[in-house]
Amino acid sequence: MKVFSVGMGASSLRLALLALTCLLCACASRGPGPTAQFANAPAAAEYAVPPAPAFSSLVASRRTSVVDISTLAIGRQGGNAASEDVELEFEPEMDFSDQLARPLPASARISQIRDLASGVILSSDGLILTSAHVVANVDEIRVRLDDGRIHAARVIGIDRPTDVGLLKIDAKGLTPAPVGDSSTLSPGDWVAAIGAPFGFHGSVTAGVVSAVDRFIGAAGVPYIQTDVAINPGSSGSPLFNNRGEVVAINSLIYSGSGGYMGLSFSVPINVAMKVAAELKASGHVRRARIGAEFQEVTPALAQAFGRSDATGALVVRVEARGPAEAAGLKRGDVVTAFDGVAVARFTDLLQRIAAEPPRSHHVLDVWRQGGPVPIPVVLSENVTHESALRPEGVDEWADGLGLTLGELPATQRAQFGIDGGLMVREAAGAARSEGLRPGDVIVALNETRLDHVEDYRRAVAKILPGRNVALLVMRDRRLVYVAVRRPSVSEVSGRTGNE
Repeated sequence: MKVFSVGMGASSLRLALLALTCLLCACASRGPGPTAQFANAPAAAEYAVPPAPAFSSLVASRRTSVVDISTLAIGRQGGNAASEDVELEFEPEMDFSDQLARPLPASARISQIRDLASGVILSSDGLILTSAHVVANVDEIRVRLDDGRIHAARVIGIDRPTDVGLLKIDAKGLTPAPVGDSSTLSPGDWVAAIGAPFGFHGSVTAGVVSAVDRFIGAAGVPYIQTDVAINPGSSGSPLFNNRGEVVAINSLIYSGSGGYMGLSFSVPINVAMKVAAELKASGHVRRARIGAEFQEVTPALAQAFGRSDATGALVVRVEARGPAEAAGLKRGDVVTAFDGVAVARFTDLLQRIAAEPPRSHHVLDVWRQGGPVPIPVVLSENVTHESALRPEGVDEWADGLGLTLGELPATQRAQFGIDGGLMVREAAGAARSEGLRPGDVIVALNETRLDHVEDYRRAVAKILPGRNVALLVMRDRRLVYVAVRRPSVSEVSGRTGNE
C-alpha cells in the first residue's frame, strides 16, 4: 500500500482523494466482496470451540471441588532422610510472609521439607483424589479448601504405577466434582485445569487435548497429552472437559527446564477411579503381572523377525522365576494375540494384562523363528504394599500445639530487642506443620504477652480443640503472626492409630 507523504500540496491531495473515490466505486460495482463470497461458510459456533463465557463460567463453578495440598517431610538427626525419601514437587518460594516454611539447615537436629500439590474432591465426606508422588513418604498432609478451611489429611492409599493417591479429611457437606468418561476424549477437545501452580490457589489454565493413549517409557498408563499449562504445584489437579466433568488427573510435564514447555500428561479418570476404588477398599491395588518387558515392533524389526506386518509386542527381557519364564516365553518372541484378540501395539498387551486378575489363565499367540506358537501362561500378582506415610513414630504433644518452650534470660531479650518471649526448644505436631522450629521465639499468644512458660500453658488451655490460635513469632529479628490450629480429639487419635 502506498503511503502518502505528509508534506504534499493541496492540489495533489485533491487529486489523490479523487482517485481513491473512483477506486472504491469500481470495487463496489464488481459484485460481492470476500464476506459475501463466503456467506455459506460454517459459522464459528459450529466448530468444537466452546463459547468463551459459557466455558469460563462452567470451569469457575468447579473451584469449590478443587483443593490445595501441602505436605511436610521430616528428616531426623544423623541422616538426610527427608531429601532422600521425598520426591519433591515444589518447594514454596520464601519471603517474609512464609519465613516459617523455610527448611532447616542440614546441621540442625530436625529438617523440614515442604511441598505443594492439588487435588479434587470425590465425595461430600472428604475423599480426595491426587497424585501419589506428592503424598508418599511424608509425615503430615494438610488440605486447604476453596473457602480457606484447612484440614489434616490421612492417606487411604497410593499407587505408584498410575501415580494415583487417595486422601481423607474429616469434613462433611463438601462439593464433589462430577466425574466424566475419559474414553470419549479426542485430540482437539477443549479441556481446562484448576490447581495451585507455585502455590497460586484456584489458577485456571485451558487448552486442547493433543493426544490420547500416550505411553511414556515402560509405564502402562495411557496418558492424555494436552497443551494445558501445568507447573509445579499442579500435580493432582483435575482436568475438566467442556461440560465441567473431571476427565483426568494432571500428573507430569515433559520439560527440559522444570517448567511448562507445552506438554502436559494426565492420568485418565477412568483409570484413576478404578484405582481409587481399590485403594478405598483395601489400601492397595492388586494387579496381575507377566514378568516380561516388551517393546514396539517397527517395520524394520518385523522384517528382521520374518513378519509381514509391524504389529505385536516384542519380548526384550524375561524375568527369572516369573510367569513368562515358567510359560516358556523367550527374548525375541513377538506376542501377536492375547486370548485370541490381536495385539496391535505392545501397550495393548500391557493394558490387557493389567485388566486381568492375578492367577488367571491365558493363552499367548507368539511368533517365534518364523512361525506361530501358542503359549499358555498363568499371571501372578504384583502388589506393592507401600505405606505412604513415613515409618517413624508419631510425636505426641501434651499442650495440643506441639511446642516445648524455655524462658529467655534478660541478656537474650535485650539482644533481640524484646521485653518478653519464650524460646522454642522442640516443635512437633500442629506447630511443626505451620513451620515453627527450634530457635524461634514466641512473643505472644493472641493478645497475651508471654513472659513465662506457665503463661503459655494457661493461654493454650483456654483454646478449644479445633480452634486456631495466633502466635507472634520472631525469627531472624523479624516478627510474624502464625495461625496454629489445635487438633481435635479425633485427629490426635487418628495420628496415633487409635481410630
